[in-house]
Amino acid sequence: MGKDYKNYSRTSKTPRRPFERERIDSELKLVGQYGLKNKKEVWRVQLTLAKIRKAARELLTLEENDSRRLFEGQALITRMLRLGLLNENERKLDFVLGLTLQKFLERRLQTKVFKMNLAKSIHHARVLIRQRHIRVGRQIVNIPSFMVKVDSESHIDYAINSSLADGRAGRVKRRNLKKRNQGEGDEEEDDD
Repeated sequence: MGKDYKNYSRTSKTPRRPFERERIDSELKLVGQYGLKNKKEVWRVQLTLAKIRKAARELLTLEENDSRRLFEGQALITRMLRLGLLNENERKLDFVLGLTLQKFLERRLQTKVFKMNLAKSIHHARVLIRQRHIRVGRQIVNIPSFMVKVDSESHIDYAINSSLADGRAGRVKRRNLKKRNQGEGDEEEDDD
C-alpha cells in the first residue's frame, strides 16, 4: 500500500501578537462563556469566519450583475441562512461581512443543548455530548462544535438509549439498586 499524498489545510491560525492584553482577555471571556476546551477552538472559528468574509469581500468587488457574483453570492448567502447565521431579511453580501464570532459560537451544538435546558451548565452540555447522550434527529452527535442547522434545531434531544432519556439505568445506579435489593433481602431473613 502506497503513501497517502493528501494535502490538509490548517484549521486554525495563531494570533500575530501572542501577548496582547485585550485580545487575551476577550478570548478568555469567550472560552468561559461558551464552555470551550481551549483558545484553539476560538481561533478555528475565527479562521472560518475570515474565509467566509474574504469570499464575500471578493464577490463585492465584482460588478452587480456579474454571473459569478450572482451564483456564488447566492450560494454563500443560502449556506449562511441554512446555518442560522443570517435572518431571512438579510439576503445581501453586506450582511455576510457583518457576521461575528458570537453568532458562530451560538450555533454550536454545545450552546444549543445548554439553551434548550437539556444540560445544567454549558460545561455539562459538553460532557453530555462527548458521552453520547445527545442526538440530532436520529443521529447521535458527539462533537460539541457541531454547527446546528436551522432545520435540525428542533430535533435536538437525548439519545434513545441514553440513561437520561428513560433508557437503561447507568452503571452506578444499577449497582446501587442491586445493593438496596440485597439489603432488603437480608432484613427479611432477619425477621424470620
